[in-house]
Formats: sequence, structure tokens, C-alpha cells
Amino acid sequence: MLPTTNHEPPFAITRASHVSLAVTDLEASRDFYRDVIGLVVTEETDDAVYLRGLEEAAHHSLVLERGPEAKALQIGLRVRRDADILAAEKHFAATGVPFERVEKPHQGPTLQFRDPVGTHMELTSSMDLVPRKMQEFHEFVAGAPQRLDHYQVVTYDVQTATDFWTGLGMRMSEYTATDGTDELWGTWMEVKGNTHDLVFTNGRGPRLHHFAYTVPDATALLHAADVAGALGFGEEIDRGPGRHGISNALFLYLRDPDQHRVELFTTHYQFIDLEDQPIRWDVSNPRRAQLWGMPASNRWFFEASEFPGEEVHEPLLTANPTTLEQYLGVH
Repeated sequence: MLPTTNHEPPFAITRASHVSLAVTDLEASRDFYRDVIGLVVTEETDDAVYLRGLEEAAHHSLVLERGPEAKALQIGLRVRRDADILAAEKHFAATGVPFERVEKPHQGPTLQFRDPVGTHMELTSSMDLVPRKMQEFHEFVAGAPQRLDHYQVVTYDVQTATDFWTGLGMRMSEYTATDGTDELWGTWMEVKGNTHDLVFTNGRGPRLHHFAYTVPDATALLHAADVAGALGFGEEIDRGPGRHGISNALFLYLRDPDQHRVELFTTHYQFIDLEDQPIRWDVSNPRRAQLWGMPASNRWFFEASEFPGEEVHEPLLTANPTTLEQYLGVH
């Protein structure tokens, strides 16, 4: 069934903010995100690299941490004020959601918790400021990513995940459902006024499918693909270029040296006015994922980054998407 957004949530979430990944070769991952994707390196330590998009004033939107195995550590959201961190602690204590206050470099008050489907989340109310580089056009390389925009999480229970996050103020802009019903297969939810900050799609989870950065225009996507090919990462283009039906985005997906997936995209639309209604897509409609071109491969549909120590569950709904391999087998 369709969720109801709580327009007076217990604390104010403002946007998708930052993501932390464990990587097995810190230097190789740094080079990939700097040279192939085009992010700005803000700071390096012996065990971490902090990166950001060209228009971002916050210290980081991507943190790479050296680790023994590749994992998605935390998905970060911003809240409006320090008081919202306190309100989140109060709300989670009252509703039985485990949480922990942590100290993170370059971040203000920070809270970590697991949502009801096991997604590892982090809230922070502020970050150190650094100069924006949005007019340093001579530094626009590869895809010239501007800012972190959203995440997509694979979950075994889309309904439960969606109910939780709409209860915290997120609005559903688009969704996929079993044909002729509102049985949820995927939900696109937002707080900042475009189509999504946080997405949940049906599958083995919880796992982070991808995180996404905006780019200036369609030519930036093509240039990123050319740079990936020139630097030996052509086979790590996971999907695209193409255009999604859902969100209307032009997209390009790439895999980093540890196979974490990052999306570069452009052309979202606004979803601000409260009278706007979510767009519904039948799960059988291939245009929801791809308005033109062939479907994605098996690895795009079924591979994703696990969270440390989190059991992966089989989905409540049987997932059987048409993959590129199946498509080519019948055409």
C-alpha cells in the first residue's frame, strides 16, 4: 500500500549528504574517483581519503577508508540543526531504533543508526567548509561531478523501508508496483525538492546499489565514458549512457576498483509542491528503467555492496527482471 508522508516529522532531514566506503586499495580508489570520475580530493590521511564535487562547500561527500574488504560503511544524510540530532536521538529511543553518537572528522554532531531493513545510516548537522570550485572550469575533468544527489539501496522489504522513511518526512515522487496493484517494488523518495534522495528497490538486501553525483550536462557523461576507456576502465562502465523513465535522468554507471557502483547523471525534474502526486510504473514496464536502448546486465541488477556485519535477506517479492543476457537470448 502507498505510504503517507509525515509533514511534521520528529526532526528535519534536508538532503543526501555523504557516503563512506571501505576499500582494499586506498590509493587505487583515490585515483579512480579523482581521475576517472572527476571528484576533488579535499584531504588525505594514512587511512582515509575525503572527496567532494566541484560545487560542494562541505568538506566531503565521499569518504574512502582503508579496510580488509570492500563494504558500504554508512549512507549519510544532513539534518538542519544540532537540535535535530538531539530530536533524532529522542525519537529513536522512543521507537526502539538502535543508535550511537559518534565523532567523525570534519563533521558536527553525528548519529549512526540502522533503519528497520538494516541500512547503515548516518545523520550529521554540519561539516567544515571548503571553497567551492564550481567556476574553476580548468579543473573540470572526466565527468566533472558537481554534487552528491542520492542513493539507491537494495532491500528485501520495500514497504517497510518506505513506511519508515516517509514517517521521517520523505515524500515519494515515483514508484514501481506489481501490475494493477500498489504492491511496492521500488520507491523514489525525496526531501530536497527533486525526484530522490533515497531509493529502495526490491532484491537481496540490505545492500548499497549505488550513490550518484550530478554532472553539468550530457556531454560530461560522454566525456566520463571516454576517460574511463582511455584510463583502462572501459569494462567497468556498468550501464549506459541511457535515460531512465523514472526520474527522467540521463545516466552512466561505473564500478570502482572494489566494484562499488557510482552513477553520474543529469536532468532531474522538480518535485516540490505538496499537491504533486507520485508517478506510478508497472513493474512489467521496461520504460521505467530505460526509455531507449537495451536492458541492464545481470551484474547491474544483482550485484551491490554489503554493509559490514549485516545479514543479507532474500526479498519478500520474487525478483525476476529482464536482463541484457535474457534480452539478447530472445532477440
